[in-house]
Amino acid sequence: MNTSALLYIVGSYLIGAIPFGLLLSRGSGIDIRSAGSKNIGATNVARLLGKKTGALTLGCDILKGFLPMWIITLLVQGQSGYEVILGSCGAALVSGHMFSVYLRFKGGKGVATALGIFLYLAPVAVLGCITVFACCVALSGFVSLGSLLGSLSMLLWLALLKAPGWKLWLAAFIVLMIWLKHWQNIGRLFSGTEKSWRKRDEP
Repeated sequence: MNTSALLYIVGSYLIGAIPFGLLLSRGSGIDIRSAGSKNIGATNVARLLGKKTGALTLGCDILKGFLPMWIITLLVQGQSGYEVILGSCGAALVSGHMFSVYLRFKGGKGVATALGIFLYLAPVAVLGCITVFACCVALSGFVSLGSLLGSLSMLLWLALLKAPGWKLWLAAFIVLMIWLKHWQNIGRLFSGTEKSWRKRDEP
């Protein structure tokens, strides 16, 4: 892997690490890292600061997954092994969001950033994932369950669409990381203590 490829990967990590939820909440007097679910993602921001700020956070987190993948594709497409570079950049983007160097290697759960990555790489599969997510949340009231099952379904949709192997491996890595980041939510779901979005309480 050449120097340019390494720079793209490091740059992807640094972009993924930008904590938009924290930046957008500044001036509100609320530290989202110590309130609610203590997560920097859009769900916690929406609960603490309102739907508009939550939606803006969601949009920024999606874009920081989508735009770098689009730009890097323009730069490397056609080069030998470009799929490895793209896959590595995608993994770096999500890793940056989850383990941000700006937040002492803490961060969010990566769902929105992963959504942005695959919105570029596999938009049809993303539609399937969003459908699974929406149905799960509507039926259960748990955003965490929707995120878990929606992300897991990406592997199914990619397989059905006969996506290339590198996209499947990238998806497998990201899904594993998302599930690991949700381990507390998984525990609460099994114990029956996870709080529902319908009740407007913190997960």
